[in-house]
Amino acid sequence: MIKQKFVFCFLIVLIPSLVMCYENTDLRRNAVVKAVETVSPAVVNISAEEEVRARHPFSFGNHSLFDSFFRDFFDPGLSRKYKRTTLGSGVIIDGNRGYILTNEHVLLRTGTIKVILKDEREFEAHLIGADPDHDLAVLQIQSKERLPDISMGNSNDIMIGETVIAIGNPFGFEHTVTRGVVSALDRTIRSDDRIFRNFIQTDASINPGNSGGPLLNINGELIGINTAIYAKAQGIGFAIPINKAKRVIQDLIKFGEVQKAWIGLSIQDMDERIRSYLGLYGSRGVIVTEVMRRSPANKAGIKEGDVVLQIGKQEITSASDYEAILNDITANEDVSFKIFRDGDKKTVQIKSSIFPEDLAEELSATLLGIQVEDLSRTHIKRYRISARNGVMISKIHRSSYLAKIGVDVGDVILQINEVVINDSGDYQKALIKYRNKTSVLMLIQRGFDQYYIRVHL
Repeated sequence: MIKQKFVFCFLIVLIPSLVMCYENTDLRRNAVVKAVETVSPAVVNISAEEEVRARHPFSFGNHSLFDSFFRDFFDPGLSRKYKRTTLGSGVIIDGNRGYILTNEHVLLRTGTIKVILKDEREFEAHLIGADPDHDLAVLQIQSKERLPDISMGNSNDIMIGETVIAIGNPFGFEHTVTRGVVSALDRTIRSDDRIFRNFIQTDASINPGNSGGPLLNINGELIGINTAIYAKAQGIGFAIPINKAKRVIQDLIKFGEVQKAWIGLSIQDMDERIRSYLGLYGSRGVIVTEVMRRSPANKAGIKEGDVVLQIGKQEITSASDYEAILNDITANEDVSFKIFRDGDKKTVQIKSSIFPEDLAEELSATLLGIQVEDLSRTHIKRYRISARNGVMISKIHRSSYLAKIGVDVGDVILQINEVVINDSGDYQKALIKYRNKTSVLMLIQRGFDQYYIRVHL
């Protein structure tokens, strides 16, 4: 009887404590905790690794004769191999197909890419596609089971001041959660030689290793991809809006690269003299110097001499501005151009498209002032060419930039930026890819010598 009374009294004391503990736990599991619990399994750790050979201290670039000379006198051990590794984050966007979204700058273009899930499962990933202009990449991993994935949100309705959550692997600390608010929208960030536009700014802590991880709203929906590209940031984080990323993701999965928008305009900066002549006061803009035939701009009625003042909501202040904004536009997108013509301002709607490959020869003449041909035995013998790949310059306009710096007929183009040129098809694709750039790096071969040149477009 005494025992029963004791147990009864103990339960009377214990039960309220258990109820209170349960209630406290339930109160603590707020919206942020629930969002993290839901999304964390879809956040992954990414490490990319490649083997790099460190050359001996007396290396002379492509001059293999000098290299071989010094190798005869110095210990071959001076040329060593080492592994370079990058760490970052990613988020699974399709659990059925194993697609992972991350930043392009997280990856190395050669070597292996390893993905580790929160449950410590490890996969080797395959690169589906990457785009440095948008700093986005899509990976794929193979799993017999459906993988946890994330729900896509809408970055167009983000409110300044709303709570956001970042999950990633800063400095290798796995699945670190930080919280903050949206500080600003439509931020422009300059990083090295790139300009990124329309970024979300937040005060959630984002550090190296966070790059590629998700930015969530309070409902646990993906509204941005965090990126640690701003080295001076302290207490400031930036993310790529997910609506902007969605268009890029579609192209990367379908084509392996982003289908660059074609508008069909050649433009140049204006000085005060030109502005005064046109009667354009209080605005900057760029002047149209050429409209390509069959182009979207031509169909929309843009003419030479028009001044482009604005694209969408963004004002144009320079040619580099124009180029950066076009990089954010994908093919088959409706874009509004605000132009100045004959003293009046008006808005023109242009539907961007993919550059037609049959106009690549015309593009070559316009941008570079040259015509090219695939290498043949006749070319190799006539011009004493040692290369077996690439395209040979068959015609060159004497007033072109290439001619002025000494490039001539018979020279072979081996590479444009990172694109290796094996034939005219590669050359055309490279021209189309970089047609909006202000310059490209080109590898030229003449006889047995190779040299790099910076070509202004």
